[in-house]
Amino acid sequence: MKGIRTILAVLLVFSLSFGIVAAGWPTKPINIIVPWNPGGASDLTARTLAVEMEKYLKQRITITNTPGASGAIGTQAMFDAPRDGYTWSANADVSIVTYQILGYLKISHKQYASFLGLFTPNVVCVPASSPFNDLSGLIEAMKTKQLSVASAGAGSSGHLAAEFFKKYAKVDYKHVPYQGGAPAVTATVKGEVDAVMQLSMEVTEMLRAKQLKALAVMSREPLTVEGYGVIPSITKWLPNFPDVGSNFGLFIPKDIPRDVLTKINKAFAYACRSAVLKKFAGERVCKVVGIYGEKADQIVDAVASRVTWLLYETGNAKYSPAEFGIPKLE
Repeated sequence: MKGIRTILAVLLVFSLSFGIVAAGWPTKPINIIVPWNPGGASDLTARTLAVEMEKYLKQRITITNTPGASGAIGTQAMFDAPRDGYTWSANADVSIVTYQILGYLKISHKQYASFLGLFTPNVVCVPASSPFNDLSGLIEAMKTKQLSVASAGAGSSGHLAAEFFKKYAKVDYKHVPYQGGAPAVTATVKGEVDAVMQLSMEVTEMLRAKQLKALAVMSREPLTVEGYGVIPSITKWLPNFPDVGSNFGLFIPKDIPRDVLTKINKAFAYACRSAVLKKFAGERVCKVVGIYGEKADQIVDAVASRVTWLLYETGNAKYSPAEFGIPKLE
């Protein structure tokens, strides 16, 4: 009998480890750590997804904002939590891939299960009172003097957009980091900085309120913002400029119980099909993508190759991406 009890105990531990007995999950509220201030793209995406995923999971999902170190503090808190599927994080693909090379975290982007909900392009904006009315004026000014550009922090979507702009427009700028996209946009509205290159999701309300002017969208197609107008493509002035934007969504440790991850997959897919998310995307001028699993892994790997090498070659990274096995795309 003692031998049988030992075998049963071992089987119980094994089944717990691989999530076989997690059929009742979730039995308590889930917490999403947003490692940025409220109001930014990560926060808005998390809150919208949470409302819809609650309906599928039949359990409350709370949001905790933990800003700092370009999102690294909140991300580390998520990884330090028990691996039981009750603690998630919300972020952008372009941010999570940078933490190793910036020296902020030891966590690789390959350790995440990525759930990419919304894609939003970056938009070059200036205060409503700015003397610049088109991108050519801004470029010429940046060639003769150092203008300030706000962002959500080193390695954030807005910072990376500014680095792409610096590279293709052959200009320089003064980087002014804030604790999230919303504070960066607010600072621009107030005239604390000359420009911001944050995301359509974060700037549309201020554009409609005539508190910002949009000079260009960082995509090959113009962007129409209802209540504001058409924002021209940056390729009008810089023909070879690549599409620059971010996928926002949820990032969860891959080593949670397998069947719990399967339930999260289904809840996420349910949320991405919802009318609520589609309405939100329309209002904020972004696109529902709803990508997870192996396809999301492939997208994040490609983003890592593109973004980390840009930061390294522009002197913004502490470590070479090669140290972490991130290949450079030709």
